[in-house]
Amino acid sequence: MRIAAERLADTTLPTAHGTFRLTAYRDSDGHEHVALSLGLADGAGDGPGAAPAAPLVRLHSECLTGDALGSRRCDCGEQLHQALAAVAAAGRGAVLYLRGHEGRGIGLVEKMRAYALQDGGLDTVDANLALGHPADARTYAAAAAILDDLGVGAVRLLSSNPAKEAALRELGIEVVARERLTVAARPENVRYLTTKRERMGHDGPPVDDWEALLSGVVPAAGDLADRYGALVAHAGPLVLAQLGQSLDGFIASRTGDARFVTGEEDREHLHRLRALVDAVVVGGATAARDDCRLTVRDVPGPHPTRVVLDPGGRLPRETALLTDGVAPTIWVVGPQVTCGEDEPGAGLAPHVELVRWPGSWAMDPAAVLDLLADRGLERVLVEGGGRLVSAFVAAGVVDRLFLTTAPVLVGDGVPGLRVEGRDSMAEALRPTARRWLAGEDVVTELVLRP
Repeated sequence: MRIAAERLADTTLPTAHGTFRLTAYRDSDGHEHVALSLGLADGAGDGPGAAPAAPLVRLHSECLTGDALGSRRCDCGEQLHQALAAVAAAGRGAVLYLRGHEGRGIGLVEKMRAYALQDGGLDTVDANLALGHPADARTYAAAAAILDDLGVGAVRLLSSNPAKEAALRELGIEVVARERLTVAARPENVRYLTTKRERMGHDGPPVDDWEALLSGVVPAAGDLADRYGALVAHAGPLVLAQLGQSLDGFIASRTGDARFVTGEEDREHLHRLRALVDAVVVGGATAARDDCRLTVRDVPGPHPTRVVLDPGGRLPRETALLTDGVAPTIWVVGPQVTCGEDEPGAGLAPHVELVRWPGSWAMDPAAVLDLLADRGLERVLVEGGGRLVSAFVAAGVVDRLFLTTAPVLVGDGVPGLRVEGRDSMAEALRPTARRWLAGEDVVTELVLRP
């Protein structure tokens, strides 16, 4: 049964994951709720059949102990932050924080009584039942009313609970996809998580290490965990850089041919890096020369937002980045680019955002990162070319540099990484490094900022 939800206040809320629109509601049962949203225009609508446009939505049940007090008896607090990060990365969606859901709807005091029974050996379901409550007393009518008010009729639901999907469908909200939300188990909550799976039908843990990493869970061991676990576990903004070059330091031949310096295993590694970031950045010359797509194709994973730094606005209109529509593209051009018939921005595809660089100064790496952070893109991969990667490294804004060397000698060509020269070897940069083999190539990971 539908209930009403009245909108009472609208403001903004800066968080560690980005700045969200914060909208307050009170439902007809007297419960107050909030929606933290990005990119939702009131009345725009995402009705049935709007699968490509459906925003990412999380229905998050209030949990004082987990969300505010950091309890490890549950996974609620970690799920809340993971959901906010996911919506920020998507750039469009909402986290609905639903009050009156404490303890799966039994209230704070009763939840604490249930905790005491769990201390004596009952699981979460039996503890609720022993107190005379349902295993799950929550309803989602208020959530459906809030989505209606936000103009959202179809969602990609961020949840490991199939019951939420069923409830929204029954309330008339189309669920075009349900994306699992999984956090790592802890000794204190492993029984709680097992009960959710075995007795309440929640999704199980990811089936392989890469799926686990994509969901934000770092496996206990394995090559993928060793290589990418620290990136997944890193909290806050993260800047990576990657180059593949020959043993003598070139990323392409003197004719510009760069296909392919490194082998298939290194390309798989590159695609894994793309899948773990919000945005990938390339220079305009590289994008024009290679007609690159900058998508994730060799491994499962989401495509990042593609960012082209093109001061002269010379990227051809027919390039894949401006025409394929596969992933959002931000085309940053210099202020001197002239208006007219060929003005960048005229007739661009809907997936392309044209950004004019403010002022007359160069595209400073730190300012580029600020521009992306303003759009909720805080995990960034700088991919090429060599001058761009070198500029970001020289600016001191790169956290980790992945430099792959192939057993090939080019002799002359497009230079790869270049850093400021030193007068003595004692002054040379010697960051913490580790290496692994990618087929015949060697990947060196340099930790430039701890």
